[in-house]
Amino acid sequence: MTPDTLSNSMPDATASSQPNVTSSPKPDKPTQFSIAELAKEFEVTHRTIRFYEDQGLLAPTRQGRGGLIRVYSAADRTRLRLTLRGKRLGFSLSEIKEILDMNMYQQPSGPSLQLKRFLTTLANHREVLERQLKDLNDQLKEIRSHEARCQSLIAGNPEYKED
Repeated sequence: MTPDTLSNSMPDATASSQPNVTSSPKPDKPTQFSIAELAKEFEVTHRTIRFYEDQGLLAPTRQGRGGLIRVYSAADRTRLRLTLRGKRLGFSLSEIKEILDMNMYQQPSGPSLQLKRFLTTLANHREVLERQLKDLNDQLKEIRSHEARCQSLIAGNPEYKED
C-alpha cells in the first residue's frame, strides 16, 4: 500500500477545468486538485471526501475568500486512493489512518514500519474472512443436509408428493 506501488496501478488525474486550483509543472502531472476533480476521478461523492477530511485522512489547504475552496495536494490524492483501497480490503478508517500516519517519508524506517503494519492488518483481516468462510461452508453443509432429508421424506411418503 505504498504510493510508489499504487502509482503504477492508477491513472493520473486529467488537467483541471479550474485553472486557479490546479497548477502543474508538467501538463500530465497535476500537483493540486479540487474536490470535484478527486470525486470524479475516484467515483466518490464530495461528501465522502469531506468525511475523510473530518476523520483526519486528508488535509487540504484552503484558498479563496474565507478559505472556502479546498485544494488537495498530490499526497492527499494518494492518501485518498489508499483509503479507498483499504476500505475495499475491509479495513476500518482507524486502521487506514494508523497505517497512513506512520510518516513513511520522514523516517528512515518509515516504509518498513508501514509495510509491516500493513501486513499485520492484512493477516488479521484474512483470518477473519477465513473464519467467516468456514462458518458459511458449515451452514451450507447443514442446509444441504436438511434439503436432502426433506427430499427423502417427500420421496418416501405419498402424502408429501406433489400432484
